[in-house]
Amino acid sequence: QVQLVESGGGLAQPGGSLRLSCAAAGSIFTINDMGWYRQDPGKERELVARRDSGGGSYYSSSVTGRFTVSRVNADNTVYLQMNALKPEDAAVYYCYAIGYYCSASGCDRPGPQFESWGQGTLVTVSE
Repeated sequence: QVQLVESGGGLAQPGGSLRLSCAAAGSIFTINDMGWYRQDPGKERELVARRDSGGGSYYSSSVTGRFTVSRVNADNTVYLQMNALKPEDAAVYYCYAIGYYCSASGCDRPGPQFESWGQGTLVTVSE
C-alpha cells in the first residue's frame, strides 16, 4: 500500500501564501502522476494542479498564475506553492498519486498500478 502524508495547510490572510507538501511512501516503482485536488463543503472536488513524471503540468484556470506545483521524483514528493491566496481558495486539499508498485520480485520492474490519496489538509483564507 502506498501512503501519502500531507502537511502545510493552515490559516492565511487574503493575499498571503502557503506551501503544501505531500510525500508518498511504500513499495513504489514509479509515480506517473501526482497532484492536488480540493473540495469545499457543498461543492464538487476540483483538480487544482498536477505534475507528471516528465515535467508536464496542469493548472485549474482558477489558480493559474498564483499556484505552482512541483515534484521531487527521487523523493516521491509533490509540493503546491500557493500565492496571492483568495477566500475562495479555502478548502480541504487532497494530494493524490498514480503509479506502479514494485513487482513481487523486487523494484527492478513494475507491479500493479495504484492510485492513492492523502488524508486532506485544511486551508483557510481569512482576515
